[in-house]
Amino acid sequence: EGTPTEPVTFYDSVDGYAVFRAPVDRSWDDFVHESKVHGWPSFRDNEVVWDRVRVLPDGETVTLDRVHLGHNLPDISGNRYCINLVSVAGRP
Repeated sequence: EGTPTEPVTFYDSVDGYAVFRAPVDRSWDDFVHESKVHGWPSFRDNEVVWDRVRVLPDGETVTLDRVHLGHNLPDISGNRYCINLVSVAGRP
């Protein structure tokens, strides 16, 4: 299917709500590279659908319905939401 030319929406695999949209303000190649380096999809603040996602005080990243998505593991570039691949789907 090739490289997406527009941001891809990632959905919560339990409830089907949009939770991330990437890449935003970076290339697809940069998004894939960062995700591969860290071993899981890695999203940045501007790629989070904040209407549906929350970060708990311990860094756990969840949906409004408390479905576990992953964790916020900040790095030198800022917040980095490392998301378990089984927690997101490409289609609702």
